[in-house]
Amino acid sequence: MSVRVRFAPSPTGTLHIGSARTALFNWFYAKHCGGTFILRIEDTDAKRSNPAFVTDIMDSLAFLGITADEGPLYQSQRLEFYRKYAEQLLAEGKAVREETAVIFHVSPQQVSFEDMIHGTITVDTSLFENLVLMKSDGSPAYNFACVVDDALMKITHIIRGDDHIANTPKQMVLYQALGFEPPKFAHIPLIVGADRARLSKRQGATSVNEYRTFGYLPEAFVNYLALLGWSPGNNQEYATPDELIRLFDVARVRKTAAQFDQQKLDWLNGQHLKRCSVERLTDLLAARLIAKGLLKPDYDRAWLSRIADVVRDRLKVLQNIEDEHSYFFVEPLVYQPEAVEQYLHHDGVPAHLLALKERLAALPAFGTEAVEQVARQFIAEGNLQSKDLIHPARVAVTGRAVSPPLFAVMSILGKAKVLSRLEYAATQLVH
Repeated sequence: MSVRVRFAPSPTGTLHIGSARTALFNWFYAKHCGGTFILRIEDTDAKRSNPAFVTDIMDSLAFLGITADEGPLYQSQRLEFYRKYAEQLLAEGKAVREETAVIFHVSPQQVSFEDMIHGTITVDTSLFENLVLMKSDGSPAYNFACVVDDALMKITHIIRGDDHIANTPKQMVLYQALGFEPPKFAHIPLIVGADRARLSKRQGATSVNEYRTFGYLPEAFVNYLALLGWSPGNNQEYATPDELIRLFDVARVRKTAAQFDQQKLDWLNGQHLKRCSVERLTDLLAARLIAKGLLKPDYDRAWLSRIADVVRDRLKVLQNIEDEHSYFFVEPLVYQPEAVEQYLHHDGVPAHLLALKERLAALPAFGTEAVEQVARQFIAEGNLQSKDLIHPARVAVTGRAVSPPLFAVMSILGKAKVLSRLEYAATQLVH
């Protein structure tokens, strides 16, 4: 039997990273098995469902590289099926009308099912004596709609969060009543924060779109989410989406909650950025900087590519480009007060910066090697230590105490900007 899985979000909020991981595990499993991935939008709650959240779900899945083989299918457009099967249960005497709702009375019994992660789970149905099938407003109840849809869509495996374990026995009872073959179930652990509580906005960003905005690469975010509760083995952490699909095995999903680790996500994203081509990184930075108003649409691509090459190993997220390397794009320069205090407020610094400025002004070409040669020669002739010139010069031209290799940065900034900043730092910032 061909594997058929589904991801079934409700459009009542932005796509949470826990739901995104559920989507990924379903997608990995479908692709690994050569099966079908179905997207179903569970939007029968008219009051809480919002088309804007459907858009967010679709955009977030596209960002993660997840494409549906079937769908999106909307439950709000399938009411006829829920009514049909509710009427069938009424006609068979398995359900009753109570006012305008349809209710299924569950006889006391032990319901067991095999979970692909947790093993055999048995529940006493006295915990849920009645199940609402159709609400008084004519909409289907969650468990009933799920069973009808999963059966009609021929879903073979349901992979979802283990907060749904309590729903599964209720659905098993309905599968039996309707004469449907139940699928196999796998309930994956929840994602928790550092406080071991379910991940929420208290710990920071929780939606896929927020991480997209920060500038995480989609393949890095997919890589990290895959490691929450699952491991490819051999202590492997870095993996491409294709590798994750090839290696994915539901049996390797852990039973315990997975803790979200922001530092590990940042590290992994940095690893993916380091492997990113300069060409692609240039495109990513350009789109971001233009959107932020820091780069003109008719930008010099060769110039931006030089920046991409020099910052690539230093970025954890794309947002770092405007947070830590704005000196390439912003004029007048914003100086870090602590950097000015530490490196510019020393005797001799103004003279050193002005002398460096005069020597650089004489250069016919402003390449990295030429700039470095001038600086090194000045250091040698003045019997200085390298730090006596390089640290103040770095603060003067970048406004920061830390930057990529200084001479490459100066070459990229260009002669006019470097000379102007050296002059400003020597005459306006020192005392």
